[in-house]
Amino acid sequence: MPGVKAVVFPACAVLCALALLYRLRDLRHQGNDPALRALLIAFFCKGVSFTLSTPSVAQAVDARLGVADVGALGIHIFGGVASSAAFLAAIVHWVYPPEAARRHALVRLIAAALCAVAMLIMWAAAGAGAEQRSAHYLLQNAHRPLVAAYLLLYVSAFGAGMIEIIRLCLRYGRVAGRQWLRRGLYCTAIGASACLVYCLNRLLSLIAVQSGLDPLEWELLTPVANGTGIFFLVAGLTMPSWGPTVSEWRRLARNFVTYQRLHPLWRALYEAVPDIALNPHHAGRLARFLPGDISYRLYRMVIEIQDGRLALRPYMAPAAATGARQSAEEAELSGDRLHAMVEARSLASALRAKHDDRPPVRKSVALGPEAAKDGSYTEEVAWLLHVARAYTALRSTERKNR
Repeated sequence: MPGVKAVVFPACAVLCALALLYRLRDLRHQGNDPALRALLIAFFCKGVSFTLSTPSVAQAVDARLGVADVGALGIHIFGGVASSAAFLAAIVHWVYPPEAARRHALVRLIAAALCAVAMLIMWAAAGAGAEQRSAHYLLQNAHRPLVAAYLLLYVSAFGAGMIEIIRLCLRYGRVAGRQWLRRGLYCTAIGASACLVYCLNRLLSLIAVQSGLDPLEWELLTPVANGTGIFFLVAGLTMPSWGPTVSEWRRLARNFVTYQRLHPLWRALYEAVPDIALNPHHAGRLARFLPGDISYRLYRMVIEIQDGRLALRPYMAPAAATGARQSAEEAELSGDRLHAMVEARSLASALRAKHDDRPPVRKSVALGPEAAKDGSYTEEVAWLLHVARAYTALRSTERKNR
């Protein structure tokens, strides 16, 4: 068990330190934000607690200070009482109006302070005259009345804080306006639930000791529950900060993929009608993979594809469109796939006619409703993706048949 704790708890301490440093950079611009200050305190307290929870560190602290089990006291006050109160203070400032938030936070902080003082008194009284430290302070001393009362107070304070966090996160997560705040609250609730499992485990250990059982047999649950809890707490409480950046990167990645999928269709239209390109320098092969402002380039590509389609409209023979529709129906296509295949075949026919310098047809194909621009930009892009996919498949089939 010490081997597991020696790995899990330092990793948890590093996670808290990273979260602290990440949010610390916001202090310059949001120094007056009470939620941010509460989060910084919470991450600091949790980091101290997990550092002290590392067996070798706790032993070194006890030896350095010359006080048995002082490391255990630090773990419980910093990691259980202080951090849960600070987490709660941050959350209430997220979900309540400023005045109500200050009132709720103050009540919780006063309760935490009183609890910490009471724990300190009981710990000092229980350890008076003790010369040898306990490797597992709570488990090895749970049979002693003062330590049992200390454990109950610790578990009650820590567990009550986690229950309140779960309640607030679930209640306000349903009505949170911002997507990443809602996700962060739900994620925080998961982390608090894992910490609550740890609290219940400690309460069960008290009962187990009184019943003559050895709670060390399932002590693995302690690092597992605490590690899971702090991971989700850190993720959830920092999510409103880094979540929008993730969304932006995901949007850019999606635009880049869309840009690549539309490129073959755009390239074919550009080679037939070069005037559609606002900036011919973007037509190079390298520019396809280094497009710069991808959102703007995708927007321009959509416009240029539509301009190319309009320029090729005089070469779209009705007979080609009719034949394309019959072929698509024979292939049992329907809906957008059918319309996209008809459009792709019509464009391919028009491109060949333009390339062969054939004269425009007297009666060209009218653009169907599926190609109209009265929809949103997102719908227009989705439609062109269908057409580009059909056009690419058509060109691939033609190359195989040559």
